[in-house]
Amino acid sequence: MTTSQLPVAGRADVRRAVLRLVRADRGAFSAALLLNALAAGTGLAGPWLVGRIVDAVRAGRGVGAVDRLALWILLCSLAQLLFARSARYLGHRFGERTLARVREEFVDRALTLPASVVERAGTGDLTARGTSDVTAVGTTLRDIGPELLVCSVQALFVMAAVFALDPMLGAFGVLGLTPIWFALRWYLRRARDGYLAEGATTSGVAEIVTATVAGARTVEAFRLQDRRIAASRDALEANRKTRFYTLRLRTVFFPAVEVSYSVPVAGVLLIGGLLHVGVGVVVSAALYLRQFTEPLDQILMRVEQLQSSSASFARVEGLAQAPRTEADGGSAAPADDRIDVRGVRYAYERGGEVLRGVDLTVRPGERLAVVGPSGAGKTTLSRLLAGVDAPGAGTVTVGGVPIAGLEPELLRRQVVLVTQEHHVFLGTVRDNLLIAEPTASDADLWTALTAVGADGWVRGLAGGLDTVLGAGGCATDGSQAQQLALARVVLADPHTLILDEATALLDPATARHAERALAAVLEGRTVIAIAHRLHTAHDADRVAVMENGLLTELGTHEELVAAGGAYAALWATWHGDKTS
Repeated sequence: MTTSQLPVAGRADVRRAVLRLVRADRGAFSAALLLNALAAGTGLAGPWLVGRIVDAVRAGRGVGAVDRLALWILLCSLAQLLFARSARYLGHRFGERTLARVREEFVDRALTLPASVVERAGTGDLTARGTSDVTAVGTTLRDIGPELLVCSVQALFVMAAVFALDPMLGAFGVLGLTPIWFALRWYLRRARDGYLAEGATTSGVAEIVTATVAGARTVEAFRLQDRRIAASRDALEANRKTRFYTLRLRTVFFPAVEVSYSVPVAGVLLIGGLLHVGVGVVVSAALYLRQFTEPLDQILMRVEQLQSSSASFARVEGLAQAPRTEADGGSAAPADDRIDVRGVRYAYERGGEVLRGVDLTVRPGERLAVVGPSGAGKTTLSRLLAGVDAPGAGTVTVGGVPIAGLEPELLRRQVVLVTQEHHVFLGTVRDNLLIAEPTASDADLWTALTAVGADGWVRGLAGGLDTVLGAGGCATDGSQAQQLALARVVLADPHTLILDEATALLDPATARHAERALAAVLEGRTVIAIAHRLHTAHDADRVAVMENGLLTELGTHEELVAAGGAYAALWATWHGDKTS
């Protein structure tokens, strides 16, 4: 389960976001509103004309008068149909364009989130917001919003028509709707929190599923199936409870509303008879109120759906409130490329202290290898050096500025971390590379591929750089995906490159070639390699040895081998009797 979820926007924030989206396409919104008003206005003619037909029959007027009034009813109905269809068309276009803006904003905001924020919240939460929540918002903008607008205008016009016929009947019609008002207030006080809780537990289910799938081999290797099944059941049970809560709200709300629909119509007929109001007026008023129930029913149904989508919108919009940096270092540019680690301590939220007072200086242009046994803190140190996490104590700075406090764009120009985790994006080889440098030429792309030893297999593809990769395209194995990731690094051209066992999936010969090629391409750059193959340490300018969260040795390969310490033991174990 997640340790802390991403923020959720408040009601005021959601209202401001809605107004911002409306203003962005105010022309289409205004046109849809005008057409809805015209459709509602022409729809009022029918009941009024029926009342006139009743009066005409009671007055003994001929069939011709009735036929003329009936023809006007037909014409008004056709006009209402055309206006309503046009309004819905514009409303759907407005909804699709607005949904596109919501999706673009979500992607922009997600890409600016620090990795540590996403990791603490859990990928399930972000995934649920980007899929089911955005879809719910899209349904509202495309379907629910236009329908709610149409029905609201219709209901307003219908009630105004009842008051125009007879204020007393109109007042009693409104009074008859009082039970619906109380039921709606009861529902709205509870619905938003209920749907927010439902969205949170849905994120929890997504987190359990994605974590289990991602770690399927680990689960199988350590026989953790029962634990994962139990965790999944707990998440599903929590989700079931929140879904049943919102279901109970609906089972109380809708029956109360349905019963209340007949009260205004019955009351108008009764009061009209007692007050001796004209039969035509009473018939028209009753028809109006009966007509009123249809848009009101749609409004209440849409309001119920709106509560769910409003909670989804609050979760989507909440991404804007997520922290963008991990420290208060500001966005000042570093004075130089020197990296200093001073007294750094770090502990994960659910574990003990991983780093216990590390001091290290990485000089500009230096090739530093960090080695040590598993669990020594190498990967944690690399995350701090890359600004992914901020230290719990001490400082990690580049050019005197805390790395974790740099703005994302500035940070990416300073330091790039490449790990064993990699991703091949759906698209061509060229698309996968241009992510790092959109202005790169094909010659630049081939240079980057050659640098990491990937040019051979890419040239062997049927379409070369235009070959589609990913689902439905050419499949890539782990080593090819890593080479693409390294080629992106070459194109990004940062001043400091951190390789956290980034060549682990390559065979030794290819890995050695890729690392040496990268070193050649990044001549003059700082390269920090978290190494598990000690040939990387052999080629480095200096080697840092991590043990149990401490930096225990620091020096050149030759110095550390001669010292006979922990590194010398590692080298002897890995390299047999060779010592150089």
